[in-house]
Amino acid sequence: MTEELHASSEPKTAELLRLHSDPTLLTVVNVWDSISAQVVADVPGTSALATASHSIAASRGYEDGEKIPLAEMLEEVGRIASATTLPVSADLEGGYGDAAETIRRAIGVGVVGANLEDQMKPLDEAVRQVEAAMDAAEREGLRDFVLNARTDAFVKAGDRDPGEVMAEAIQRGQAYLAAGAPVVFVPGLFDEKQVTEMVEAFGPQRLTLIGLPGSLPLERLEQLGVARVSYGPLSQRVALTALAELTEEVLRGGGVPDNVRPLN
Repeated sequence: MTEELHASSEPKTAELLRLHSDPTLLTVVNVWDSISAQVVADVPGTSALATASHSIAASRGYEDGEKIPLAEMLEEVGRIASATTLPVSADLEGGYGDAAETIRRAIGVGVVGANLEDQMKPLDEAVRQVEAAMDAAEREGLRDFVLNARTDAFVKAGDRDPGEVMAEAIQRGQAYLAAGAPVVFVPGLFDEKQVTEMVEAFGPQRLTLIGLPGSLPLERLEQLGVARVSYGPLSQRVALTALAELTEEVLRGGGVPDNVRPLN
C-alpha cells in the first residue's frame, strides 16, 4: 500500500470498526459501481458503503460464485472506493482461492473491510482462512480491518434440522471471532428467538445480518444488539425492478414517472 493510501485508509478502518461496535445499528445499502456508490453515499445519514459481489458480477455479465475474474472484481471495487470518502467494505466471496492475497490486493485499491465466506469448508480450514486474512491486513498496516466473517451454515442447510444448523452457525461464528474477525455474518431469515440466540453466543455488536423481505424491523434488531444489516444483491434488484417497471409502462404507452430525480 502506498503511503498516501495508508494515510487515508487507517482512519477509515478505525471508523468502520467503530460503526460496527457502536450500539446504534449500522445499515449498509450495497453498491456495485461508481454511480450507485455516489448515489448511496450522498443520502444523508449514510456512514459507510459495502459492495455486493453478486451485483458486480451481474453488471459485468457473470454469474455469482467467483465466476468473475478477481482482477475485474477488484477493478470495480477500486472504482467504488475512489468514488467516496466513506469507508468501504468489499464482498470478496470465498477469497478466490487465496484469501490473504485477495485481502491484500483489496486493501491496495482502498477498502478497509471485507466479507469472506466460509462456504462450509472444514472448520479448521475456515479458521485458518480468517487468521490469514487478518494477518494480511495487519501486514498492510490495518490492524483494525473489519473482516465480516461469513458462515454459510443456513445458506447451505438444505432440509437439516434448524436447531442443528444454528448450533453449527454459532460454533463457526465463535471460532471466527476467536481467530480475530471483529464481526460474524450469518445470512438467513431469522425470527427474534434465533437472533437473540446468536447475539448471546457472539456478544453484542458482533452479529451482522442481511435485510430480507420479512426480516425483523431494524429498530428491533438494534435493540437486540445486532451490529449491522446489509442488503447484498437486493439493492440492485430494487433498481432493476424500477427499470423493468419503466419499460413496462413505456410499452403500455406511458412514460417516465414524475418523481424521477437527476442523480447522475
